[in-house]
Amino acid sequence: MGDPKRQDAQDKEGARMRRHLAILIAASALTAPAASHAQTAEKPTDPSRARFLALYKEMVETDTTYSVGSCTLAAEQVAARLKAAGFPDADVHVLVPDGKPRFGALAAILHGTDKTAPPLLLLAHIDVVEAKRSDWKRDPFKLIEEDGYYYGRGTNDDKAMAASFADILIRYRQEGFQPRRDIKLALTCGEETSDQFDGAQYLTEHDRWAVQAGMALNEGGAGLLDDQGRPLANAIQAGEKIYQDYRLVVTNPGGHSSRPRKDNAVYQLAHALVRLEASPFPVRLSPVTRAYFTAMASLTPDPLAADLRAMGGPNLPPADVLARVAQDPAWNSTMRTTCVATQVNAGHAPNALAQHAEANVNCRILPDETVEQTRLALEQAIDDKDVVVSLAAQPSPQSPAPPLTDAVLGPARQVSNQIWPSVPLIPTMATGGTDGAFTNAAGIPTYGLGGIFRDPDGDGIHGLNERIRIRSLYDSREFLYRVVRLYASTG
Repeated sequence: MGDPKRQDAQDKEGARMRRHLAILIAASALTAPAASHAQTAEKPTDPSRARFLALYKEMVETDTTYSVGSCTLAAEQVAARLKAAGFPDADVHVLVPDGKPRFGALAAILHGTDKTAPPLLLLAHIDVVEAKRSDWKRDPFKLIEEDGYYYGRGTNDDKAMAASFADILIRYRQEGFQPRRDIKLALTCGEETSDQFDGAQYLTEHDRWAVQAGMALNEGGAGLLDDQGRPLANAIQAGEKIYQDYRLVVTNPGGHSSRPRKDNAVYQLAHALVRLEASPFPVRLSPVTRAYFTAMASLTPDPLAADLRAMGGPNLPPADVLARVAQDPAWNSTMRTTCVATQVNAGHAPNALAQHAEANVNCRILPDETVEQTRLALEQAIDDKDVVVSLAAQPSPQSPAPPLTDAVLGPARQVSNQIWPSVPLIPTMATGGTDGAFTNAAGIPTYGLGGIFRDPDGDGIHGLNERIRIRSLYDSREFLYRVVRLYASTG
Protein backbone atom coordinates (compact mmCIF):
# COMPACT_ATOMS: atom_id res chain seq x y z
CA MET A 1 0.00 0.00 0.00
CA GLY A 2 2.87 2.41 -0.49
CA ASP A 3 2.47 3.84 -3.99
CA PRO A 4 -0.05 6.61 -4.79
CA LYS A 5 -2.69 3.91 -5.11
CA ARG A 6 -2.02 2.65 -1.59
CA GLN A 7 -0.67 5.51 0.54
CA ASP A 8 -4.10 6.92 1.28
CA ALA A 9 -5.35 3.53 2.47
CA GLN A 10 -3.28 3.52 5.64
CA ASP A 11 -5.23 0.71 7.16
CA LYS A 12 -7.18 -0.36 4.04
CA GLU A 13 -10.49 -1.73 5.22
CA GLY A 14 -9.68 -0.79 8.83
CA ALA A 15 -9.66 2.89 7.93
CA ARG A 16 -13.40 2.84 7.39
CA MET A 17 -14.05 0.94 10.57
CA ARG A 18 -11.85 3.22 12.67
CA ARG A 19 -13.91 6.20 11.60
CA HIS A 20 -16.79 4.64 13.43
CA LEU A 21 -14.94 3.91 16.65
CA ALA A 22 -16.94 6.44 18.65
CA ILE A 23 -20.18 4.95 17.37
CA LEU A 24 -19.06 1.43 18.16
CA ILE A 25 -17.92 2.31 21.66
CA ALA A 26 -21.22 4.02 22.32
CA ALA A 27 -23.02 1.00 20.93
CA SER A 28 -21.03 -1.54 22.92
CA ALA A 29 -23.25 -0.93 25.93
CA LEU A 30 -26.30 -1.71 23.78
CA THR A 31 -25.03 -4.96 22.30
CA ALA A 32 -23.91 -8.28 23.69
CA PRO A 33 -20.67 -8.04 25.67
CA ALA A 34 -17.52 -8.66 23.72
CA ALA A 35 -15.49 -11.75 24.36
CA SER A 36 -13.20 -11.71 27.35
CA HIS A 37 -9.65 -10.98 26.38
CA ALA A 38 -8.06 -12.48 29.47
CA GLN A 39 -6.83 -15.49 27.48
CA THR A 40 -5.36 -15.80 24.02
CA ALA A 41 -6.74 -18.13 21.37
CA GLU A 42 -3.62 -20.28 21.41
CA LYS A 43 -1.53 -21.53 24.30
CA PRO A 44 1.69 -19.56 24.92
CA THR A 45 3.38 -22.95 25.52
CA ASP A 46 2.56 -24.14 21.99
CA PRO A 47 5.89 -25.64 20.84
CA SER A 48 5.39 -24.28 17.33
CA ARG A 49 5.09 -20.72 18.65
CA ALA A 50 8.86 -20.25 18.99
CA ARG A 51 9.37 -21.47 15.44
CA PHE A 52 6.72 -19.06 14.18
CA LEU A 53 8.29 -16.15 16.05
CA ALA A 54 11.70 -16.94 14.55
CA LEU A 55 10.17 -16.95 11.04
CA TYR A 56 8.24 -13.73 11.69
CA LYS A 57 11.31 -12.01 13.17
CA GLU A 58 13.43 -12.98 10.17
CA MET A 59 10.82 -11.59 7.80
CA VAL A 60 10.46 -8.28 9.63
CA GLU A 61 14.21 -7.83 9.90
CA THR A 62 14.74 -8.47 6.19
CA ASP A 63 14.45 -5.13 4.41
CA THR A 64 12.00 -5.49 1.51
CA THR A 65 11.50 -1.83 0.59
CA TYR A 66 11.40 -0.83 -3.06
CA SER A 67 14.49 1.39 -2.82
CA VAL A 68 17.10 -0.95 -1.36
CA GLY A 69 15.37 -4.07 -0.05
CA SER A 70 15.14 -7.58 -1.45
CA CYS A 71 11.93 -9.57 -1.60
CA THR A 72 13.96 -12.31 -3.28
CA LEU A 73 16.04 -12.76 -0.13
CA ALA A 74 12.89 -12.89 2.02
CA ALA A 75 11.32 -15.44 -0.35
CA GLU A 76 14.48 -17.58 -0.24
CA GLN A 77 14.44 -17.51 3.56
CA VAL A 78 10.85 -18.73 3.72
CA ALA A 79 11.58 -21.35 1.06
CA ALA A 80 14.43 -22.71 3.18
CA ARG A 81 12.11 -23.05 6.19
CA LEU A 82 9.47 -24.88 4.15
CA LYS A 83 12.03 -27.31 2.79
CA ALA A 84 13.43 -27.87 6.26
CA ALA A 85 9.91 -28.82 7.35
CA GLY A 86 9.76 -31.52 4.70
CA PHE A 87 8.41 -29.82 1.60
CA PRO A 88 10.10 -31.26 -1.50
CA ASP A 89 11.98 -28.93 -3.84
CA ALA A 90 9.36 -29.54 -6.53
CA ASP A 91 6.70 -27.90 -4.33
CA VAL A 92 8.64 -24.76 -3.36
CA HIS A 93 9.70 -22.13 -5.90
CA VAL A 94 11.29 -18.69 -5.76
CA LEU A 95 10.09 -16.89 -8.89
CA VAL A 96 12.26 -13.93 -9.93
CA PRO A 97 10.98 -11.70 -12.76
CA ASP A 98 13.34 -11.00 -15.64
CA GLY A 99 15.26 -7.80 -15.05
CA LYS A 100 14.08 -7.43 -11.45
CA PRO A 101 16.40 -9.56 -9.33
CA ARG A 102 15.20 -8.09 -6.01
CA PHE A 103 11.48 -8.63 -6.69
CA GLY A 104 11.18 -12.38 -6.32
CA ALA A 105 8.07 -14.13 -5.05
CA LEU A 106 7.58 -17.42 -3.23
CA ALA A 107 5.19 -20.06 -4.54
CA ALA A 108 4.58 -23.25 -2.58
CA ILE A 109 1.95 -25.98 -2.47
CA LEU A 110 0.60 -28.51 0.01
CA HIS A 111 -1.12 -31.17 -2.08
CA GLY A 112 -4.69 -32.23 -1.39
CA THR A 113 -6.34 -35.60 -1.81
CA ASP A 114 -8.92 -34.53 -4.42
CA LYS A 115 -7.27 -33.37 -7.64
CA THR A 116 -10.63 -32.27 -9.02
CA ALA A 117 -11.22 -29.79 -6.19
CA PRO A 118 -10.17 -26.20 -6.98
CA PRO A 119 -7.12 -25.09 -4.97
CA LEU A 120 -7.18 -22.61 -2.10
CA LEU A 121 -4.70 -19.74 -2.48
CA LEU A 122 -3.09 -17.99 0.49
CA LEU A 123 -1.93 -14.61 -0.83
CA ALA A 124 0.22 -12.08 1.04
CA HIS A 125 2.81 -9.50 0.06
CA ILE A 126 6.25 -9.34 1.61
CA ASP A 127 7.32 -5.91 0.37
CA VAL A 128 6.91 -2.97 2.76
CA VAL A 129 6.59 0.80 2.70
CA GLU A 130 9.80 2.82 2.99
CA ALA A 131 10.93 3.59 6.56
CA LYS A 132 13.54 6.21 7.42
CA ARG A 133 15.50 5.29 10.54
CA SER A 134 15.98 8.91 11.65
CA ASP A 135 12.20 9.41 11.78
CA TRP A 136 11.45 6.32 13.85
CA LYS A 137 11.83 5.97 17.61
CA ARG A 138 13.13 2.43 17.05
CA ASP A 139 15.02 0.72 14.25
CA PRO A 140 12.26 -0.08 11.71
CA PHE A 141 14.05 -3.24 10.62
CA LYS A 142 14.49 -4.78 14.05
CA LEU A 143 11.65 -6.66 15.71
CA ILE A 144 11.31 -4.90 19.06
CA GLU A 145 8.96 -6.05 21.82
CA GLU A 146 7.65 -3.28 24.02
CA ASP A 147 4.57 -2.88 26.24
CA GLY A 148 2.66 -5.76 24.67
CA TYR A 149 3.47 -4.83 21.05
CA TYR A 150 5.93 -5.83 18.37
CA TYR A 151 7.35 -2.79 16.57
CA GLY A 152 8.90 -2.71 13.11
CA ARG A 153 8.10 -1.98 9.47
CA GLY A 154 5.86 -4.74 8.17
CA THR A 155 4.98 -6.14 11.58
CA ASN A 156 1.38 -5.57 10.57
CA ASP A 157 1.30 -4.83 6.83
CA ASP A 158 1.70 -7.48 5.58
CA LYS A 159 4.32 -9.73 7.13
CA ALA A 160 1.99 -10.78 9.94
CA MET A 161 -0.23 -12.60 7.44
CA ALA A 162 2.69 -13.70 5.28
CA ALA A 163 4.41 -15.34 8.27
CA SER A 164 1.15 -16.89 9.49
CA PHE A 165 0.42 -18.38 6.07
CA ALA A 166 3.91 -19.87 5.76
CA ASP A 167 3.69 -21.16 9.33
CA ILE A 168 0.30 -22.76 8.57
CA LEU A 169 1.80 -24.88 5.79
CA ILE A 170 4.65 -25.95 8.08
CA ARG A 171 2.22 -26.90 10.87
CA TYR A 172 -0.03 -28.86 8.52
CA ARG A 173 2.95 -30.68 7.04
CA GLN A 174 4.37 -31.64 10.40
CA GLU A 175 0.96 -32.71 11.70
CA GLY A 176 0.37 -34.89 8.67
CA PHE A 177 -2.78 -33.01 7.73
CA GLN A 178 -3.92 -33.77 4.20
CA PRO A 179 -6.40 -31.21 2.90
CA ARG A 180 -9.08 -32.17 0.42
CA ARG A 181 -7.90 -29.53 -2.03
CA ASP A 182 -4.44 -28.18 -2.73
CA ILE A 183 -3.33 -25.25 -0.61
CA LYS A 184 -1.16 -22.80 -2.53
CA LEU A 185 0.98 -20.11 -0.93
CA ALA A 186 2.01 -17.00 -2.88
CA LEU A 187 4.14 -14.39 -1.15
CA THR A 188 4.46 -11.54 -3.60
CA CYS A 189 6.48 -8.35 -4.03
CA GLY A 190 5.40 -4.91 -5.20
CA GLU A 191 1.96 -4.44 -3.68
CA GLU A 192 3.15 -1.22 -2.08
CA THR A 193 4.55 0.09 -5.37
CA SER A 194 2.21 -1.37 -7.95
CA ASP A 195 2.70 1.54 -10.36
CA GLN A 196 6.29 0.33 -10.77
CA PHE A 197 5.73 -3.42 -10.44
CA ASP A 198 3.15 -5.68 -8.84
CA GLY A 199 4.02 -9.28 -8.11
CA ALA A 200 0.44 -10.52 -7.95
CA GLN A 201 -0.26 -9.07 -11.38
CA TYR A 202 3.01 -10.54 -12.69
CA LEU A 203 2.13 -14.03 -11.46
CA THR A 204 -1.35 -13.93 -12.99
CA GLU A 205 0.23 -13.04 -16.35
CA HIS A 206 3.48 -15.04 -16.34
CA ASP A 207 3.24 -17.85 -13.75
CA ARG A 208 -0.48 -18.44 -13.56
CA TRP A 209 -0.01 -21.96 -12.22
CA ALA A 210 1.33 -20.47 -9.00
CA VAL A 211 -1.87 -18.59 -8.16
CA GLN A 212 -4.65 -20.32 -10.08
CA ALA A 213 -7.28 -21.25 -7.51
CA GLY A 214 -10.97 -21.52 -6.83
CA MET A 215 -10.66 -19.05 -3.96
CA ALA A 216 -7.99 -16.87 -2.37
CA LEU A 217 -7.51 -15.43 1.10
CA ASN A 218 -5.71 -12.10 1.24
CA GLU A 219 -5.26 -9.05 3.44
CA GLY A 220 -8.15 -6.59 3.49
CA GLY A 221 -10.22 -7.83 6.42
CA ALA A 222 -9.26 -6.94 9.98
CA GLY A 223 -10.74 -6.50 13.42
CA LEU A 224 -11.30 -3.35 15.43
CA LEU A 225 -10.45 -2.85 19.09
CA ASP A 226 -11.89 -0.16 21.33
CA ASP A 227 -9.70 2.12 23.40
CA GLN A 228 -9.64 -0.51 26.15
CA GLY A 229 -8.34 -3.21 23.82
CA ARG A 230 -11.67 -5.02 23.58
CA PRO A 231 -12.68 -6.56 20.23
CA LEU A 232 -15.67 -4.80 18.69
CA ALA A 233 -16.02 -6.16 15.17
CA ASN A 234 -14.23 -8.50 12.80
CA ALA A 235 -14.36 -8.02 9.03
CA ILE A 236 -14.38 -10.07 5.85
CA GLN A 237 -13.69 -8.04 2.72
CA ALA A 238 -15.17 -8.85 -0.68
CA GLY A 239 -14.35 -6.54 -3.56
CA GLU A 240 -12.53 -3.26 -3.73
CA LYS A 241 -12.84 -0.05 -5.64
CA ILE A 242 -10.92 0.56 -8.84
CA TYR A 243 -8.22 3.20 -8.52
CA GLN A 244 -7.88 5.62 -11.43
CA ASP A 245 -6.36 9.07 -11.89
CA TYR A 246 -7.70 11.39 -14.59
CA ARG A 247 -6.10 14.52 -16.00
CA LEU A 248 -8.19 17.63 -16.71
CA VAL A 249 -6.42 20.01 -19.11
CA VAL A 250 -7.25 23.50 -20.41
CA THR A 251 -5.01 25.20 -22.98
CA ASN A 252 -5.03 28.85 -24.02
CA PRO A 253 -2.94 31.28 -26.14
CA GLY A 254 -2.17 33.20 -22.96
CA GLY A 255 -0.73 36.68 -23.13
CA HIS A 256 0.40 39.57 -20.96
CA SER A 257 -1.16 39.71 -17.51
CA SER A 258 -1.79 43.45 -17.93
CA ARG A 259 -4.38 42.60 -20.60
CA PRO A 260 -6.60 39.90 -19.12
CA ARG A 261 -8.66 37.77 -21.48
CA LYS A 262 -12.15 36.48 -20.87
CA ASP A 263 -11.08 32.92 -21.68
CA ASN A 264 -8.66 32.45 -18.79
CA ALA A 265 -7.32 28.89 -18.53
CA VAL A 266 -7.05 29.01 -14.73
CA TYR A 267 -10.61 30.24 -14.28
CA GLN A 268 -11.94 27.76 -16.81
CA LEU A 269 -10.30 24.88 -14.96
CA ALA A 270 -11.53 26.24 -11.63
CA HIS A 271 -15.11 26.41 -12.90
CA ALA A 272 -14.83 22.83 -14.14
CA LEU A 273 -13.68 21.65 -10.71
CA VAL A 274 -16.50 23.51 -8.98
CA ARG A 275 -19.03 21.80 -11.26
CA LEU A 276 -17.39 18.47 -10.53
CA GLU A 277 -17.63 19.13 -6.80
CA ALA A 278 -21.35 19.82 -7.15
CA SER A 279 -22.01 16.59 -9.08
CA PRO A 280 -21.62 13.54 -6.85
CA PHE A 281 -21.92 10.14 -8.45
CA PRO A 282 -25.21 8.31 -7.93
CA VAL A 283 -25.61 5.91 -5.03
CA ARG A 284 -25.25 2.26 -6.04
CA LEU A 285 -25.42 -0.45 -3.41
CA SER A 286 -24.20 -4.00 -3.92
CA PRO A 287 -25.05 -7.10 -1.85
CA VAL A 288 -21.77 -6.61 0.04
CA THR A 289 -22.33 -2.94 0.86
CA ARG A 290 -25.96 -3.56 1.80
CA ALA A 291 -24.79 -6.29 4.18
CA TYR A 292 -22.16 -3.91 5.55
CA PHE A 293 -24.71 -1.20 6.34
CA THR A 294 -27.05 -3.77 7.89
CA ALA A 295 -24.27 -5.02 10.16
CA MET A 296 -23.28 -1.48 11.09
CA ALA A 297 -26.89 -0.71 12.00
CA SER A 298 -26.78 -3.44 14.65
CA LEU A 299 -23.79 -1.70 16.24
CA THR A 300 -25.04 1.88 15.95
CA PRO A 301 -27.35 3.75 18.33
CA ASP A 302 -30.59 5.27 17.11
CA PRO A 303 -31.54 7.42 15.27
CA LEU A 304 -28.70 6.78 12.83
CA ALA A 305 -29.27 3.03 13.09
CA ALA A 306 -32.59 3.45 11.28
CA ASP A 307 -30.84 5.15 8.37
CA LEU A 308 -28.30 2.35 8.14
CA ARG A 309 -31.03 -0.29 8.22
CA ALA A 310 -32.64 1.50 5.29
CA MET A 311 -29.31 1.43 3.46
CA GLY A 312 -29.25 -2.33 3.88
CA GLY A 313 -32.77 -2.81 2.57
CA PRO A 314 -33.77 -3.97 -0.92
CA ASN A 315 -34.75 -0.51 -2.14
CA LEU A 316 -32.76 2.70 -2.40
CA PRO A 317 -33.58 4.87 0.64
CA PRO A 318 -35.10 8.37 0.31
CA ALA A 319 -32.85 11.31 -0.50
CA ASP A 320 -32.82 12.63 3.08
CA VAL A 321 -31.50 9.28 4.38
CA LEU A 322 -28.80 9.16 1.69
CA ALA A 323 -27.76 12.71 2.54
CA ARG A 324 -27.41 11.96 6.26
CA VAL A 325 -25.39 8.78 5.68
CA ALA A 326 -23.19 10.53 3.11
CA GLN A 327 -22.08 13.07 5.73
CA ASP A 328 -19.65 10.42 6.92
CA PRO A 329 -16.75 10.32 4.40
CA ALA A 330 -16.22 6.58 4.84
CA TRP A 331 -19.88 5.70 4.34
CA ASN A 332 -20.11 8.11 1.41
CA SER A 333 -17.20 6.32 -0.24
CA THR A 334 -18.84 2.96 0.39
CA MET A 335 -22.10 3.91 -1.31
CA ARG A 336 -20.87 5.47 -4.58
CA THR A 337 -17.97 6.08 -6.92
CA THR A 338 -16.03 9.11 -5.73
CA CYS A 339 -13.83 11.53 -7.68
CA VAL A 340 -11.89 14.36 -6.09
CA ALA A 341 -9.33 16.92 -7.28
CA THR A 342 -5.99 16.18 -5.64
CA GLN A 343 -3.45 18.28 -7.56
CA VAL A 344 -3.56 21.48 -9.61
CA ASN A 345 -0.86 23.00 -11.80
CA ALA A 346 -1.19 26.11 -13.96
CA GLY A 347 0.76 28.98 -15.51
CA HIS A 348 4.36 29.52 -16.47
CA ALA A 349 5.14 32.98 -15.08
CA PRO A 350 3.66 35.34 -12.46
CA ASN A 351 3.22 38.13 -15.02
CA ALA A 352 1.69 36.07 -17.83
CA LEU A 353 -1.73 34.61 -18.51
CA ALA A 354 -1.67 30.85 -18.16
CA GLN A 355 -1.31 28.94 -21.40
CA HIS A 356 -1.88 25.62 -19.67
CA ALA A 357 -3.85 24.58 -16.58
CA GLU A 358 -4.36 21.04 -15.43
CA ALA A 359 -5.67 19.12 -12.46
CA ASN A 360 -5.40 15.55 -11.29
CA VAL A 361 -8.72 14.02 -10.30
CA ASN A 362 -8.46 10.82 -8.28
CA CYS A 363 -11.39 8.43 -8.62
CA ARG A 364 -12.31 5.35 -6.62
CA ILE A 365 -14.70 3.45 -8.86
CA LEU A 366 -17.23 0.88 -7.73
CA PRO A 367 -16.17 -2.63 -8.78
CA ASP A 368 -18.89 -3.09 -11.40
CA GLU A 369 -18.34 0.27 -13.11
CA THR A 370 -15.64 0.91 -15.69
CA VAL A 371 -12.82 3.39 -16.08
CA GLU A 372 -14.28 4.65 -19.37
CA GLN A 373 -17.78 5.05 -17.92
CA THR A 374 -16.28 7.19 -15.20
CA ARG A 375 -14.34 9.34 -17.68
CA LEU A 376 -17.53 10.01 -19.61
CA ALA A 377 -19.32 10.87 -16.37
CA LEU A 378 -16.59 13.39 -15.55
CA GLU A 379 -17.03 15.02 -18.95
CA GLN A 380 -20.77 15.22 -18.38
CA ALA A 381 -20.36 16.78 -14.91
CA ILE A 382 -17.83 19.35 -16.15
CA ASP A 383 -19.92 20.19 -19.21
CA ASP A 384 -17.16 22.09 -21.03
CA LYS A 385 -15.78 20.72 -24.30
CA ASP A 386 -12.63 22.82 -23.88
CA VAL A 387 -11.68 20.88 -20.74
CA VAL A 388 -10.03 17.69 -21.98
CA VAL A 389 -10.49 14.69 -19.68
CA SER A 390 -8.02 11.83 -20.15
CA LEU A 391 -6.47 9.00 -18.19
CA ALA A 392 -3.43 10.07 -16.20
CA ALA A 393 -2.13 6.49 -16.07
CA GLN A 394 -2.81 3.09 -17.57
CA PRO A 395 -6.31 1.90 -16.66
CA SER A 396 -6.54 -0.18 -13.52
CA PRO A 397 -7.97 -3.68 -13.96
CA GLN A 398 -11.70 -4.24 -13.79
CA SER A 399 -12.09 -6.11 -10.52
CA PRO A 400 -15.60 -7.45 -9.88
CA ALA A 401 -16.49 -8.20 -6.28
CA PRO A 402 -16.68 -11.93 -5.56
CA PRO A 403 -19.87 -13.24 -3.97
CA LEU A 404 -20.08 -13.74 -0.21
CA THR A 405 -21.67 -17.17 -0.36
CA ASP A 406 -22.47 -19.47 2.57
CA ALA A 407 -19.41 -21.51 1.61
CA VAL A 408 -17.26 -18.41 2.14
CA LEU A 409 -19.00 -16.89 5.16
CA GLY A 410 -19.70 -20.14 7.03
CA PRO A 411 -16.14 -21.15 7.98
CA ALA A 412 -15.16 -17.53 8.68
CA ARG A 413 -18.10 -17.02 11.05
CA GLN A 414 -17.59 -20.38 12.73
CA VAL A 415 -13.96 -19.77 13.61
CA SER A 416 -14.45 -16.08 14.40
CA ASN A 417 -17.18 -17.02 16.89
CA GLN A 418 -14.94 -19.65 18.46
CA ILE A 419 -12.17 -17.16 19.17
CA TRP A 420 -14.18 -13.96 19.65
CA PRO A 421 -17.68 -14.90 20.86
CA SER A 422 -20.35 -12.19 20.45
CA VAL A 423 -18.11 -10.17 18.12
CA PRO A 424 -19.88 -9.73 14.76
CA LEU A 425 -18.23 -10.60 11.45
CA ILE A 426 -18.98 -7.66 9.14
CA PRO A 427 -18.81 -7.82 5.33
CA THR A 428 -16.90 -4.89 3.83
CA MET A 429 -15.83 -3.52 0.47
CA ALA A 430 -12.36 -1.97 0.45
CA THR A 431 -12.36 1.64 -0.68
CA GLY A 432 -8.57 1.49 -0.91
CA GLY A 433 -6.69 -1.26 -2.73
CA THR A 434 -4.87 -4.58 -2.34
CA ASP A 435 -3.43 -7.27 -4.59
CA GLY A 436 -6.95 -8.66 -4.70
CA ALA A 437 -7.62 -6.17 -7.49
CA PHE A 438 -5.39 -8.24 -9.77
CA THR A 439 -6.46 -11.71 -8.66
CA ASN A 440 -10.17 -10.84 -8.80
CA ALA A 441 -9.64 -9.37 -12.25
CA ALA A 442 -7.95 -12.63 -13.25
CA GLY A 443 -11.03 -14.61 -12.20
CA ILE A 444 -9.73 -15.80 -8.83
CA PRO A 445 -12.34 -14.89 -6.15
CA THR A 446 -10.31 -13.15 -3.46
CA TYR A 447 -11.44 -12.33 0.08
CA GLY A 448 -9.78 -10.23 2.75
CA LEU A 449 -9.74 -12.22 5.97
CA GLY A 450 -7.02 -11.92 8.57
CA GLY A 451 -8.47 -11.65 12.05
CA ILE A 452 -5.83 -9.09 13.06
CA PHE A 453 -7.48 -6.81 15.60
CA ARG A 454 -6.05 -3.30 15.50
CA ASP A 455 -6.10 -0.25 17.72
CA PRO A 456 -8.27 2.74 16.77
CA ASP A 457 -5.24 4.61 15.38
CA GLY A 458 -4.46 1.87 12.85
CA ASP A 459 -1.23 0.67 14.50
CA GLY A 460 0.97 3.07 12.53
CA ILE A 461 0.56 1.17 9.26
CA HIS A 462 2.33 3.09 6.44
CA GLY A 463 3.37 5.66 9.04
CA LEU A 464 5.90 5.94 11.81
CA ASN A 465 6.58 3.25 14.41
CA GLU A 466 4.36 0.57 12.87
CA ARG A 467 3.33 -2.02 15.43
CA ILE A 468 1.06 -4.98 16.11
CA ARG A 469 -0.41 -6.03 19.41
CA ILE A 470 1.28 -9.31 20.35
CA ARG A 471 -2.04 -10.75 21.42
CA SER A 472 -3.52 -9.83 18.04
CA LEU A 473 -0.65 -11.47 16.16
CA TYR A 474 -1.05 -14.81 17.87
CA ASP A 475 -4.85 -14.75 17.82
CA SER A 476 -4.72 -14.06 14.08
CA ARG A 477 -2.25 -16.88 13.59
CA GLU A 478 -4.63 -19.28 15.31
CA PHE A 479 -7.67 -17.89 13.48
CA LEU A 480 -6.03 -18.39 10.09
CA TYR A 481 -4.78 -21.87 11.05
CA ARG A 482 -8.32 -22.98 11.87
CA VAL A 483 -10.19 -21.24 9.07
CA VAL A 484 -7.76 -22.33 6.32
CA ARG A 485 -8.15 -25.90 7.54
CA LEU A 486 -11.93 -25.63 7.13
CA TYR A 487 -11.75 -24.03 3.67
CA ALA A 488 -9.20 -26.61 2.52
CA SER A 489 -11.38 -29.49 3.69
CA THR A 490 -14.33 -28.40 1.55
CA GLY A 491 -14.82 -26.98 -1.94
